Amino acid sequence: MTQIFDNPAEFADDALDGFVAANRQYVARVDGGVVRSTEMKDGQVALVVGGGSGHYPAFAGLVGAGLAAGSACGNMFASPAAGQIYRVAKAASMNGGVLLSYGNYAGDVLHFGQAQVRLNAEGIETRTVVVTDDIASAPLDQIEKRRGIAGDLTVFKIAGAAAEAGLNLDDVERLAIKTNHRTRSLGVAFDGCTLPGADEALFHVPAGKMALGLGIHGEPGTSEHPMPTASELAELLVTRLLADKPDEAGTEVVVIVNGLGTVKYDELFLLFGRVEKLLTDAGLSIIEPECGELVTSLDMSGLSLTLLWLDEELKEYWGAPADTPAFRKGNATPRAQRSVAAADEAESTELETPTPAAAALGRQAVTAVSAIRDVVMEHEEALGNLDAIAGDGDHGIGMRRGVDAASAAAKQTADLDGGASVLAVLTAAGEAWSEKAGGTSGALWGTAFIAAAAALGNQDSYSSKDAAGAVEAFSNAITTLGKAEPGDKTMVDAILPFRDAFLASIAAGSPVVAAVKAAAVISQDAAAATAKLRPLKGRARPLAEKSLGHPDPGAVSFSLIVERLGQHIENELMESGTRA
Repeated sequence: MTQIFDNPAEFADDALDGFVAANRQYVARVDGGVVRSTEMKDGQVALVVGGGSGHYPAFAGLVGAGLAAGSACGNMFASPAAGQIYRVAKAASMNGGVLLSYGNYAGDVLHFGQAQVRLNAEGIETRTVVVTDDIASAPLDQIEKRRGIAGDLTVFKIAGAAAEAGLNLDDVERLAIKTNHRTRSLGVAFDGCTLPGADEALFHVPAGKMALGLGIHGEPGTSEHPMPTASELAELLVTRLLADKPDEAGTEVVVIVNGLGTVKYDELFLLFGRVEKLLTDAGLSIIEPECGELVTSLDMSGLSLTLLWLDEELKEYWGAPADTPAFRKGNATPRAQRSVAAADEAESTELETPTPAAAALGRQAVTAVSAIRDVVMEHEEALGNLDAIAGDGDHGIGMRRGVDAASAAAKQTADLDGGASVLAVLTAAGEAWSEKAGGTSGALWGTAFIAAAAALGNQDSYSSKDAAGAVEAFSNAITTLGKAEPGDKTMVDAILPFRDAFLASIAAGSPVVAAVKAAAVISQDAAAATAKLRPLKGRARPLAEKSLGHPDPGAVSFSLIVERLGQHIENELMESGTRA
């Protein structure tokens, strides 16, 4: 994965453009992903799937007749932004409603949820079914917390077939929920994967060992075991999946042996043979199995086993024809090409004329965002390495993408004729951050910037009380959207101590710069203290033990940013000879 690229930061977009060029008979490029380029019936439900790039054939490779109508494609291992999902869904919609479906990861839940709200507000009825098939990521009594891995395919296939057959949104949603409830997966890794441009894999498995319970975003396994033989591996996977089967399970199952990137097909076939014998001996009948690369993780050396327990209804739609770039079944009726119109964003509104005070603060906001960009750039690699310990290693690059876009948008807005208010500058920065960063941090930082912008507004004058209001709005946006609480081992553990200390300093009459610097010290201590916590949210949650002893990357990045902001404000004041 590290060999063929021009700019690693543009790898996902470049790869998607090439994928479309090679598959125009199936898909068309839209801003945010791809949609079917073949005809669909008016009134047909549009199944829109998606997630981060790096999982091909998921997700873009599953767009076509009998499967998905569109796929929102984020950056490497990062959720697509809400705007991307919205535009793909708008372009895919055929006036029959939209079903969004994706793996259960915090960033995807945030962004797809925001897109769903927006689509429903515009009169496009939109529902969501989240895939939760990974038995290693949570116990059965907490199935709603499980991750989505290769079980994505079973849910997408059956929902897509139901939509193709003309079922309404209620029934398509019902079948997707039923399929997810009856799907179980478990994966193993023999070595980690490498992000484009990176020198090292996100993790390594010790020689002679196997990691059990890995994710598909470069997360290491939940435990390590001696390397098994093929028969021993089949026994392990089958035994654990059968012990987790749904209560109403029958005797017919779909079996998917899925390669994660570098395990050869010959090895997958060998393992499939062992799995088939074990399942047959257990009294199960195997129906239309799959064996190959279906949901991958870049160049990860690993594989997963998925079982879907069928009933007669699910059996019909699993066996229905499908014709996509990467998944074909039966004889799908040929479809004519259609013209695909890009989704229109909401009409831009003319910016309110800024007051002199708001314009001046807007210019200061541009330099402040630039200072944030500088500190993120300096720590990008370290933040990624910290995130790789119990996550997917993309926190540094995600923050960099977001703040690069935010800084550019802030400057562009402030440079408009007549200038722009701090409201306009920070709103543009927040929207750009969310759009370009994707993932959980993109949604949180983008939304928090916009909330702080609204709190500052376009006023005739500003005081320390307005700064306090902006900080409070920023922190409230993070806790409301992310739903994390103190002790969950997230950025909230650094934000709330900063907020409380800042507000206390302002209430005591301290100038803004002194309040920021004092609160930043407390935030740094709080971020460091997260090393003692077990994560209760996000991708690190299933790897809680690995996370112990290491601080949360989001908390660390926040503390670095507020420390730099304190220095920046102090330097600005020294240059201007003023006091704030």
